Amino acid sequence: MEPLRIGILGAARIAGRAIAEPARLTGARLVAVAARDTDRAEAFAAEHGVERVHASYDDVINDPQVEAIYNPLANALHGPWNLRAIAAGKHVLTEKPSASNAAEAAQVRDAAREAGVVVMEGFHYLFHPVTKRLQELLAKGELGELQHVEATMVMPPPADEDPRWSLPLAGGAVMDVGCYALHAQRMFAPWGGGRPTLVSARAGERKRLPGVDEWLNADLEFPNGATGAVRTSMAAEQLEFSLKVVGTRGEAFAPSFVLPHQDDRVIVTTKEDHWVEHLGRKSSYTYQLEAFAAHLREGTPLPIDADDAVATMELIDAAYQSAGLQPRPSLQL
Repeated sequence: MEPLRIGILGAARIAGRAIAEPARLTGARLVAVAARDTDRAEAFAAEHGVERVHASYDDVINDPQVEAIYNPLANALHGPWNLRAIAAGKHVLTEKPSASNAAEAAQVRDAAREAGVVVMEGFHYLFHPVTKRLQELLAKGELGELQHVEATMVMPPPADEDPRWSLPLAGGAVMDVGCYALHAQRMFAPWGGGRPTLVSARAGERKRLPGVDEWLNADLEFPNGATGAVRTSMAAEQLEFSLKVVGTRGEAFAPSFVLPHQDDRVIVTTKEDHWVEHLGRKSSYTYQLEAFAAHLREGTPLPIDADDAVATMELIDAAYQSAGLQPRPSLQL
């Protein structure tokens, strides 16, 4: 399989873990990178073996050797730069969430459909055996009928000047970590009779930052009556990225479903037994890039697409509105 040729927008910290290391392990080519600070781009390229540094994001997008763009920019820059990449005929692997709000996500989806390119949102956890095992336990009936899904995404606060606290840059707890928790709820739709809908949400604003959620809790309901609970915060004392699935015959708990390379356990408790499974420390980002490349090269199906990204943003917007906050505004470049 010919190596995927990737261009990177920005030299964000996440890019090393989410694309550079997976590219090295999978044989993908890192063709080009650009950053607002050229020195940072040069340093990133030297560290990770990127073939060349460009002066601007547009130069990366228009590089004829680049066929897919990885977009790890601040949240508000996902939608606009995804649209520019699509307009240039490039496939896109974008960090989550794919846009600032549902309307912008729909714009990205429609543009990708018209251009005939693939846009995939980087919910990397979905590709790891930990998440697949949680789904398999329901699919095989080992947990019985789905009753409840509980997703917790909480972390200590970033620095005050961190862009994740910026409303114009589409920051807030839900946009940074909570989107994983809401997305994970939707991934159990096949066993809940369909997609869950929001019942209610409550949130707290960051001090001196009106409109920016420091925490948000949400309740959901599946068509079959199963319930969902989301707890997300960027002001917790400790980090916890966990997912619990409860059925009529038992439950399964993944202590670190978003960072399975740090803790790959799935802990299963049924009425008859209790056991712990280890699903492997290979990075979920590596699984994600393998799946993205296989889809582009061989047509291997993906579990999510641009329609999924719109549905996720619709749920995020609904959670904000239910909690008395506004969805994040779109940013015009």
